[in-house]
Amino acid sequence: MNGSTALSTPMTDPFGRTISYLRVSVTDRCDLRCFYCMSEDMTFLPKANLLTLEELDRLCSAFIAKGVRKLRLTGGEPLVRRNVMTLVRSLSRHLSSGALNELTLTTNGTQLAKHAAELADCGVRRINVSLDTLDPQKFREITRWGEIDKVLEGIEAARAAGLAVKINAVALKNLNEDELPELMRWAHGKGMGLTLIEVMPMGEIGSGRIDQYLPLSLLRARLAQQFTLTDLVESTGGPARYVSVAETGGKLGFITPMTHNFCESCNRVRITCTGTLHTCLGHEDASDLRKPLRASDDDTLLADAIDRAIGLKPKGHDFIIDRRHDRPSVSRHMSVTGG
Repeated sequence: MNGSTALSTPMTDPFGRTISYLRVSVTDRCDLRCFYCMSEDMTFLPKANLLTLEELDRLCSAFIAKGVRKLRLTGGEPLVRRNVMTLVRSLSRHLSSGALNELTLTTNGTQLAKHAAELADCGVRRINVSLDTLDPQKFREITRWGEIDKVLEGIEAARAAGLAVKINAVALKNLNEDELPELMRWAHGKGMGLTLIEVMPMGEIGSGRIDQYLPLSLLRARLAQQFTLTDLVESTGGPARYVSVAETGGKLGFITPMTHNFCESCNRVRITCTGTLHTCLGHEDASDLRKPLRASDDDTLLADAIDRAIGLKPKGHDFIIDRRHDRPSVSRHMSVTGG
């Protein structure tokens, strides 16, 4: 696959933040329909609109040449993309060369049992698995038709392959908030971290987010009544803030786009499966990289387009959820943008 481009100075946005983390959605499709993420009758992009795996490789490689050190593959569900492991295998060459520090992915876990061993063989060392409940009936309710046993099997396959697994759970008011302590005990008991995420106002989903939204500041205060939480200074390069939990010996993360704007240290940009670059999750900003990518076999036009886009990265997002703002802050769904 093509992907060679001259090394250049690291990408720096207008606010002095160095961009070193790229999240790439390889597909907008998913085999689940979590109600806070998608409508039940989603209209997915025509497959002809998607970048090919070769184009995704070339695009990722251009960013790596510009200083990206961490690359996360997302979706939709990345593992439902046909032949996606050929992309993972090809991108792993940047791990071997030392140009890339980490190649990872976020998955719902349903396809993980089939791919865990190969992911590990490609140099993937840790993954995030989205799981909001351990209750089979509640899992089916949240995902609309998912089977939790497939996810749990995938998690065990990943652990057996030597992958470090972190569980991501969206905190949902009146749905899973009461079982989050038990989810944490379960994850920590298996040596897995847990990160809690606030609902984000992205895309029309056919229901009001004010009814789903649970501030993590409130949840943390509740947890602090049962557990000893100690702030940690460490970061994995993303927006989470971490605490250690004395009673479980594990690590708990909080991603709080609504109650705490985490933009001041943002080092990330996102690319959709159609080649659109979003420099901020909470803005309607968009830069088309598919056109320069396809205009020339040389990466000069692509590199220039990337530089222009990074130069427009905003200072922060505009997410808000309240009774007056119960509409999406941005119209695109998270599955298109990349989780």
